[in-house]
Amino acid sequence: MDRHVVMRAPLFAALDEETAERLMASMTPRRLARGEVVFQEGDAGDSLYVIMSGKVKLARTSGDGRENLLAVLGPGEMFGELSLFDPGPRLSTAYVVSDTEFISLGNEALRAFLVEHPEVAMQMLAGLAHRLRRTNEGLSDLVFTDVPGRVAKALLDLSDKFGQRVDGGVLVAHELTQEELAQLVGASRETVNKALADFAHRGWLVLGAKAVTLVDLDRLRRRAR
Repeated sequence: MDRHVVMRAPLFAALDEETAERLMASMTPRRLARGEVVFQEGDAGDSLYVIMSGKVKLARTSGDGRENLLAVLGPGEMFGELSLFDPGPRLSTAYVVSDTEFISLGNEALRAFLVEHPEVAMQMLAGLAHRLRRTNEGLSDLVFTDVPGRVAKALLDLSDKFGQRVDGGVLVAHELTQEELAQLVGASRETVNKALADFAHRGWLVLGAKAVTLVDLDRLRRRAR
């Protein structure tokens, strides 16, 4: 287990090393392959999860079967914790995007732990507040930002999580299909592909299979505003 990655999660951020070690030892490790489901929308929310490696996407499905991709999460990020503060069915489905390792903790065990370490609850609430802020930003973008701007912003966000410096730019192996990338920005696949092709034509990025190399980050940042 990469402790440096795990310690980035809000669950561990307020803990000293010894306490964090004890908590990690009490958690259940799991490994899932691409396409497998961690939990389904409507399932009982009984655990939270911390990603050690890999990628997980959170999505909701409409009544007519259309899927909306809410977020793509990577190492050091946590999900499923909302059920601790607001018991009820899961509001999204968590799919594994690439082979993923994570550790989980049941709500009952977590509540007992928070009684002894209330400072952790504050860290977790701060994490939820950050996620809510990002959700509000996403809603504003849908109203005020055009599709190319949202595509640029999504690529930059993915770069922050999964980007690796390579010769000529930043390689972002997002491992999303074209349809998933379109769902992430709330637009049609055709419109998103047109924006990506335009960015590539301008020399801002190089497209790959479920990956992209960002060449001109400054131009993308200005386009994302």
